[in-house]
This record gives sequence, C-alpha cells and structure tokens, in this order.
Amino acid sequence: MSHLVDAKSMLDTRGLYEGPTVHGVNPLLLIEKIIRERIFESLYWKEHCFGLNAATLLDRAVQLTYIGGQFANQRPTPFLCLAFKLLQLQPPKEIVLFYLSQTEFKYLRALGAFYARLTFHHVEVYKTLEPYLSDYRKLKVRGQAGWRIECMDEFIDDLLTKDRVCDIALPRIPSRAQLEDLEELEPREDVLGSEGEDTETEGEGDD
Repeated sequence: MSHLVDAKSMLDTRGLYEGPTVHGVNPLLLIEKIIRERIFESLYWKEHCFGLNAATLLDRAVQLTYIGGQFANQRPTPFLCLAFKLLQLQPPKEIVLFYLSQTEFKYLRALGAFYARLTFHHVEVYKTLEPYLSDYRKLKVRGQAGWRIECMDEFIDDLLTKDRVCDIALPRIPSRAQLEDLEELEPREDVLGSEGEDTETEGEGDD
C-alpha cells in the first residue's frame, strides 16, 4: 500500500504541495479526483505501477495493446494508469521525446503524446505533436461504449483540438490560428505534400 500512500500524499488538497508544478498546479491534479481514486483502486495500478521509474515504465508501455480512458464500470485503462504514473514521475522532456520517437511501438508514442499534451507549454504542444499528424497507423481504443479503431493522426488531432481526450479534461491552449496571429507559430506546412515522410508502418502486428 506504500505506493498508494505516496501517490496520495502528493495531492495538493491542503495547499501544502511544494514539488515541481505543471501549469501552476500539482501535476496529479490534472486528473480529476474521481478518476484518480479509480486509478488508485484499480488492479493494474496496484500490480503493475508500483516502483516504476521513467525507464521501467517503458517496459510497461511497450506492452500496451490499446488506448482509452475508462471502460466497463468506469474502470481506468492501463493507458490511463501509465499516464497518471508519468504525472507522478514527471520525467525530463528528453524522455518524453524519446517515447514519441519510437516508431516500433505505436502505443508508447500515443502515451508520450498524451503526456506531452497534458504538461508541455502550448507552443511546445503544437511543435511536438504536429509532426505525428503524418502517422496513419491504426490504434485500438477502449471506452465506455466498447471498442473502436482510430488512426494515430486522428488521436493527435483530437489532442490538439478537443477539450477532453480519454475522459480527461485537457489544459486549455490557444488555437493554432491564434498563435499564428501572435507570431508564436509559423504557418504549418501540409504534411500530405511532403514526399518521403515516414508514415510509420512498423509495429502493425497487433491490428
């Protein structure tokens, strides 16, 4: 139970949190309280997330076979549990970019993208995630309504444009058009027009 106590002790419920913050708050608070509690109570968290660090979490992440938020009786997916563990660990940006760069393990890339969207500065979010709009591999998604198939580029687009993904309310970010008007971003090149782009065909075996 020590890992559960350690995780809960990090929560900023009394304004006493003094660790590194993300968007000005304790990073664990980026996940709503009710979902945090379900993660703490889940079998996957208790059995597979104890003692993980940014390196050993990689071993768990490459075993993922689907993404999603909650399913069945509002049970958190392993994907969501590992995302929460990343918020607890707060790995260096270089580690997150390493997750994203792995072409063989598409669910590891999806996990890295989700974490980057939750924690990176808004300009970094666009610069980091937009290159993966050219990744058209299929992802299995598990949710309350059951299973569905979604392509990686759809998932990335959802992260950039929607308020909630995988049942989690994402931090608000300006639209790309607003950032272009402020000259914080250059107009985006059409990835479809770039010949020779890596369309990430590796790692399709679980489809």
